[in-house]
Amino acid sequence: MRVQMKNAVAGLAVSSVLLGSGIALAGTMAPDAVRIEDMELSQPLTDTAGDPARGREVFAARKLGNCLACHANKDLSNELFHGDVGPSLDGVAGRWSPAQLRAIVVNSKTVLGEATVMPGFYSLDVGADVAEEFAGKTILSAQDVEDVVAYLTTLKQD
Repeated sequence: MRVQMKNAVAGLAVSSVLLGSGIALAGTMAPDAVRIEDMELSQPLTDTAGDPARGREVFAARKLGNCLACHANKDLSNELFHGDVGPSLDGVAGRWSPAQLRAIVVNSKTVLGEATVMPGFYSLDVGADVAEEFAGKTILSAQDVEDVVAYLTTLKQD
């Protein structure tokens, strides 16, 4: 039993390291395999459906998505420091399809253009002068992206 538990913990540690490094696990699309076409990414990045409640947490987390640094969102009005660099995301589900939202979160530059300051959260193309510890890694995991997209699809017009 002790060996099984030790192996399970080791497996979780390896999984988190691999996800954070941009290496995809089984059932997960690798960042370099993502193909955004016509401003859409209709194929989910993982075999696991996005969880809107977890996506809300990733969206608000300063050490993960940190989406509030640039976007206002009434659903998270209890959180401090909503940014205004990007558009308000209230009603975003009525403006963009899930496939378009996924494409924007994965690599916004392919949808919004090179001038956008929004980073690609599941892209290895993150620009110049990347700190060595972050080189070759994605900002979010594939499941984080699916969770954020699931959350964004709940933000409908009032």
